[in-house]
Amino acid sequence: MIDIECLVGPAVVVLPEEIDFLNAASVGERLAAAIVPGVAVVIADLTVTVFCDCAGIRSLLLAGRRASAVHAELRLVVRARAVLRVLELLGADRVLPVYPDLGVALAA
Repeated sequence: MIDIECLVGPAVVVLPEEIDFLNAASVGERLAAAIVPGVAVVIADLTVTVFCDCAGIRSLLLAGRRASAVHAELRLVVRARAVLRVLELLGADRVLPVYPDLGVALAA
């Protein structure tokens, strides 16, 4: 099942509570399904995500690269401090825009 909501333009993909090497590929597939020509903004909603390992970050970065290839933007919504910290340590927060909540990401 793919949790994708199309709101006046942006596609929102709700991601799971934990993203690790076991499900990182399926997370990447879910994001790829939303990144299609004509969609300018895809929002990866990690508001319930409390854990994300390097494999998960890699999936996010690959999705960001894919979005750029079709002239779209991938935005992340992250609340968990642990997830924010991994993004910071790996430098992913310098490549992908990170927002504190969905409303701010939609308004950006």
